[in-house]
Amino acid sequence: MSTTSEQQEIVQLRQLLHRYNYSYYVLANPEISDYEFDQQLRHLQELEQRHPELFDPNSPTQRVGSDLAANGFRQQRHERPMLSLANTYSFAEVEDFYHRVEKGLQGDFEIVCELKFDGTSISLIYEDGALQSAVTRGDGNMGDVVTDNIRTVNTVPLQLQGDFPSRLEMRGEVLLPWQEFNRLNNERCANLETPFANPRNAAAGTLKLLDSKEVARRKLDVILYYLLTDEQVCDTHYDSLQKAHTWGFQISEHTQVCHSLQEVLDFIATWDEKRHTLPVATDGMVLKVNNLQQQKRLGSTAKCPRWAIAYKFQPEQAHSRLLSVSFQVGRTGVVTPVANLEPVQLSGTVVRRATLHNADFISQLGLFEGDVVSVEKGGEIIPKITGVVMSERQAMAQPIIYPKTCPECGAVLERIDDEAATICPNRLCPPQIKGRIEHFVSRKAMNIDGLGTETIATLYDLGLIRDIADLYDLKPMQLTTIEGLGEKSVNNLMASIVESRKVPFERVLFALGIPGCGEQVAKILARQFKNIDAIANASMEQLTHINDIGVVLAQNIINYFDDIENIRLLERLRSHGLTMETTTSQEPTSDILAGKSVVVSGVFSQHSRDEYKAIIEQNGGKVVSSVSKQTSMILAGENMGPSKREKAEALGVRIVNEDEFLAMIK
Repeated sequence: MSTTSEQQEIVQLRQLLHRYNYSYYVLANPEISDYEFDQQLRHLQELEQRHPELFDPNSPTQRVGSDLAANGFRQQRHERPMLSLANTYSFAEVEDFYHRVEKGLQGDFEIVCELKFDGTSISLIYEDGALQSAVTRGDGNMGDVVTDNIRTVNTVPLQLQGDFPSRLEMRGEVLLPWQEFNRLNNERCANLETPFANPRNAAAGTLKLLDSKEVARRKLDVILYYLLTDEQVCDTHYDSLQKAHTWGFQISEHTQVCHSLQEVLDFIATWDEKRHTLPVATDGMVLKVNNLQQQKRLGSTAKCPRWAIAYKFQPEQAHSRLLSVSFQVGRTGVVTPVANLEPVQLSGTVVRRATLHNADFISQLGLFEGDVVSVEKGGEIIPKITGVVMSERQAMAQPIIYPKTCPECGAVLERIDDEAATICPNRLCPPQIKGRIEHFVSRKAMNIDGLGTETIATLYDLGLIRDIADLYDLKPMQLTTIEGLGEKSVNNLMASIVESRKVPFERVLFALGIPGCGEQVAKILARQFKNIDAIANASMEQLTHINDIGVVLAQNIINYFDDIENIRLLERLRSHGLTMETTTSQEPTSDILAGKSVVVSGVFSQHSRDEYKAIIEQNGGKVVSSVSKQTSMILAGENMGPSKREKAEALGVRIVNEDEFLAMIK
């Protein structure tokens, strides 16, 4: 066969196999047998091997993924923010939403009712019908690019068919079907690995694997529920979905256009009963105004659209017998009790553990050994116990006694005054050490890639790390013999540790894990005191004089720097080259907004909300979240929250738009 003929055959086979995939996975109507499909796919692979110059990442042969690990996931800004939905939990709240829409539109409207699938959100971008990128929701403005992993999902079309727009975005949910979830958990248990808590977590974790070949093996699914494009496709949301289905997208068949409030309520009631028959997890319904022009008229708040709302099903309950209580120690020393239960089916998953919160909670429950308890699971990863079935209490049962000593290190536990928490005061308690290291290396702190929970535990157990400063003493030869850490992983980890020395002072301060010192407080302290020594020597009066720092937080900061071990740790970190002072680039570049408190609200075109917040701080201003008499101004974008506008107008707070603001700061 000539080269030209083979090239033509490659193109034709790709088109044909794309169609077969769509018929099999989306329409559930296979056109050919599995054997015939495999034979044609194998033939395409052979042709592509002979013609590497024709490589196409969207070829059907690429669905198997690659076992070559990437260096992580780069982030990408969403073209349009991925807003969250306001949640409701009762028919009364659904009625309130319906009447708000009715009042806002002053005319007839339809509501599209859809199942709310319990997975992880995804945005798919297509150009000229070809999949270009897949990005997770992230923080709504930016997400992780997971295109290679999404290409392994059979229900995601790699090449569209029909009369699709030249550029479009489809949003949906990445899911792990119940059958696959159970298979994976059985496999993990057999390998003595921790099972996944629920399909949502399993789907999210799978999507972030660096090995796309393993992603392909886990058989994720994707259901799409929203089309975004600059081209006019249809007048309604429902018709847009049906049109997208013809292009190759999997759309839920359990979607209904409702013309009255009663139809909406009936749809919810029906699926509250039927949802357990579905092959994937659901946790509620989504209600959307159908007409796209009406959606635009209603607009959005800063966080969520006014034309849509989520109805969450009521948490399910079940009864189970208490087998034992475990007491777990966190990085700050807080001891958290967890109930170990007889396995019970709840919300489609097998529940074996439930949180007991603290000693007061156990006391209020009146929990005894071997009690039968009511277990509830809504959106929680670990279910909670809501009551005791007293009629099932066993004779001679004894009450659960909170331990007096740490279950990990044996230190005498302490109760924090005016709080429910019980803590282990031993800073050398192993779970505390590991927890502090996990916090230190996290993305928003030092951002050291390659150090997950299991790797940190391994390094600790081998005696290679005992505190956060030990990370900077690690040598490649110490790591290459550790199972699971190949040469490439070790090199990437060492490079990430070196790179962390460039992390700005405010993030180093956050990474130290001072109790109560979150990202924002760390930023305030860094800008107020400029360096670590000034913070270490700050008095109670100096600290509490700063807005957002109260007496308790100030005392936590003082206590941290009064500890000689912490001072020694800081000196070691300083010797390793970590940033211990505010650099010129971190300081405000002007005082144009000095002393001004600014609220940022709405959607912007020239900069993102986070960028505007940074600009305000760089010009000496302070970003605040709510409008009050102390607010100096509101930077307002499109669809500014109506409540903020009303309050601003009532208080006489100045409202400026993007152009006015940028002109103001020159």
